[in-house]
Amino acid sequence: MKASKLRDMSRDDLLLEESTLRERLFRLRFQAATGQMENASKMRGVRRDIARIETILRETELAEAGKK
Repeated sequence: MKASKLRDMSRDDLLLEESTLRERLFRLRFQAATGQMENASKMRGVRRDIARIETILRETELAEAGKK
């Protein structure tokens, strides 16, 4: 997912997307452990998307703190 698309989302939407991605990561890890994973690069992409969301949430938090 592109960072520009994530920046347009609200905080609640970002938190919802993060929880969805964390659930998807859990399922991918389970598939990897049981040997059912077909494409291992999906896990890397999901981890990166979670990191992007966390970064954007932190940026908005710092921007709000700077305005006060």
